[in-house]
Amino acid sequence: MPRLHRSIITAFLLFGALTAKAQLRIEITSGVTDPVPLAIVPFARSVPADGGLDIAAIVQRDLEGSGRFGAMARADMLTQPTRSEDIRVADWRMTRNDYIVVGRLSPLDGGRLAVDFELVNLLNGQRLVSQRVVAAQSPAALRNAAHRVADAVYAKILGVRGAFATRIAYVSVDGLAPNQRFQLIVADADGENPRVILESARPIMSPAWSPDGEWLAYVSFENRVSEIYVQRVRSGERRRVSARAGINGAPAWSPDAKRLALTLSGSGGNPDIYLLDLDTQVLHRLTDDAAIDTEAAWSPDGRTIYFTSDRAGGPQIYSIPVDGLTRAKRLTFGASYSARPRISPDGTQLAMVVLDGGAYRVAVQDLASGTVRVLSRGRLDESPSFAPNGAMLIYSGREGGRSFLATASIDGLTTQRLKSDRGEVREPVWGPFSP
Repeated sequence: MPRLHRSIITAFLLFGALTAKAQLRIEITSGVTDPVPLAIVPFARSVPADGGLDIAAIVQRDLEGSGRFGAMARADMLTQPTRSEDIRVADWRMTRNDYIVVGRLSPLDGGRLAVDFELVNLLNGQRLVSQRVVAAQSPAALRNAAHRVADAVYAKILGVRGAFATRIAYVSVDGLAPNQRFQLIVADADGENPRVILESARPIMSPAWSPDGEWLAYVSFENRVSEIYVQRVRSGERRRVSARAGINGAPAWSPDAKRLALTLSGSGGNPDIYLLDLDTQVLHRLTDDAAIDTEAAWSPDGRTIYFTSDRAGGPQIYSIPVDGLTRAKRLTFGASYSARPRISPDGTQLAMVVLDGGAYRVAVQDLASGTVRVLSRGRLDESPSFAPNGAMLIYSGREGGRSFLATASIDGLTTQRLKSDRGEVREPVWGPFSP
């Protein structure tokens, strides 16, 4: 049994034989036993400006994909209103739906479209949401508008901000060694609209979003050794920020985006956690232990670093103040193996990979009580990352020799897979809310 998880060890080795492509498809694997029933009526179109995109279908897929909602089949709808005043509440109440969403598209000046939508409570007829989303006349912009509609409905009904209009980044690999092509890809949270940010014949690893969602940090082996880059997602502008002797790995942005936490080994070969000021290139060593210290994660307030260390004989998760005035504190005790810490946006939950029943699985630990809940059920699940609303996690897994991405709610009630139509996908990281 290796002392540290594959995500640590392989960070500095060549990958094995893989294949890849990054087009993902959602497969719901579990949901709540009593999902909220609602009807999402087809929106009135704006032809030809909408390009034939079915906004309501995207909204429905988002909400059903969360596992929290059950949508009425269109074939069962007797009418298809597009405005709240056209809804015959008494008739719709008979369909046993609690809510109805109606909407319409209309052209605006400057090549834009307005998406107007309303959410009505069918139990009392109250209009809960009446909102307009403006988008450019492009498939990507209209898809984002649909996600924003789903976000508004999700938030109003469940009281939690939706994260459908956010993005994910992940790594895919195409081909067999030694002729592989590695890609760093950014896509919508549902896997649609994939965009290749970087392609290389050598491994790309450990992507990390900046707090504003404008940049990605990652490890590249393009020069045959590990180096850390930061790259602006929109323009492709990039710069190398660490190419020191030995290991350069596991970058993590500080909440103010001014520093990166890194794993560096130096010429001595022993990995420790360092803090790098991106403006001055001043480096501050945070840990100094004979053990392997790696996989740093910042607390939301920027005062604490969480990391993986085998200083107790096996991988466990520790915390240490950024000011370094007190010693590292061990946080995990329940499993013989705990690694890859990630902190929820509110700072109350710790996501990690644990050894559970002989399998590597994703779990969350309540930092106040220490209670641990295992969320995944695979044999080799890894790389958890919180959604910006803290309600979901995305992670990677393997089954039958194939990899996939998956999401799970932190209460463990809902899960879904984002399956690649071909090849390998791994190391997902969920981006922040858009400004």
